[in-house]
Amino acid sequence: MNRSIVSFFRRILSGLHTSHREKTVALTIVEMEELENIFALLLLGSFVGFPSPPTFLAVELLPFMEKELKVLNRRAGEANDMLAEMCGILGID
Repeated sequence: MNRSIVSFFRRILSGLHTSHREKTVALTIVEMEELENIFALLLLGSFVGFPSPPTFLAVELLPFMEKELKVLNRRAGEANDMLAEMCGILGID
């Protein structure tokens, strides 16, 4: 009897732990993509009117920004509301 109750609570806690871990990973991935997007905007900001870093720095970093450019292109294509996306991940209605 006691063993089954302990096992039951252990499974509940394990499920809660897995759920929280998955939410944390999803939120971290969204935050990482957003930071990559911001980094690309900082380097290529002159196209949208932001003050840009020195040109030589942007040109030197451009070959290493393949992933950030893909993220920037995808984010521009999706153009979703970031706040709504984060609220959806956190489960806020």
